[in-house]
Amino acid sequence: MDVCRYLIVYHFLAFTFFKVAACFEVSIIGGKDVKKLQPWMVSIQKERNHVCGGILIQDQWVLTAAHCEEKPISSVTVLIGSLSLGKGSQRVGILSYTKPATFDARTKQDDIMLIRLNKKVKAKPKKIPKKEKDVPPGTKCVVTGWGTTKSEVRKPSDKLQMLEVTVVNRDRCNRFYESELVITKDMLCAGNKEAKRGTCWGDSGGPLECKKNIVGLVSGSRGCGNPEKPTVYTFLSKRHINWINGILKKQLNSTHF
Repeated sequence: MDVCRYLIVYHFLAFTFFKVAACFEVSIIGGKDVKKLQPWMVSIQKERNHVCGGILIQDQWVLTAAHCEEKPISSVTVLIGSLSLGKGSQRVGILSYTKPATFDARTKQDDIMLIRLNKKVKAKPKKIPKKEKDVPPGTKCVVTGWGTTKSEVRKPSDKLQMLEVTVVNRDRCNRFYESELVITKDMLCAGNKEAKRGTCWGDSGGPLECKKNIVGLVSGSRGCGNPEKPTVYTFLSKRHINWINGILKKQLNSTHF
């Protein structure tokens, strides 16, 4: 059973856990319109319908969450460098997905994926950190995405949204989620003290920026904008940075033959 079907079964059994963007729930609630173009920000779309966010990190590579994988590949395109889903800039197809063998949709372990585009694009990529930069609790960061702006409506926002969130101590986040999830050093939690301000459907795979550096990817949350269930992010830890660089290096070497 694939990830989406597995999660949808959970949903209809009224045992809702993490609400995954590619299937149903992980937009930014209570955010505001992004005014300045972010050329590296991408919308991953199936049959031209937004499902997840992502980050252009090289001219032919997009970084996103592993649970954002959609099939068949022929139905998936990536919209690059747009502030509005209705006003596309560059749209390209994809060649492949690469995700860790250790990815676990239930535990959210290693919820990270690289998408190789079917051609090189003319857009300025966003560099990932060269090494792990842990983010202290209390740090103010920004999450960006096209997710729904109303938790009761599963429809993406046409305009790119942003919201300031605060990093939450991992131990505290573990207490929030109790036995539902274990927050590891490869994850990061960030949320908002106010209700109805946070990520929701359509934000998965999008970036978490702290001091203008990408530090994580939206992985999921229980509900939308619940102060007691902060969003969990895939942290760009040493393991994840090494994994990304390993994939890119391997691909670069293979093209030399």
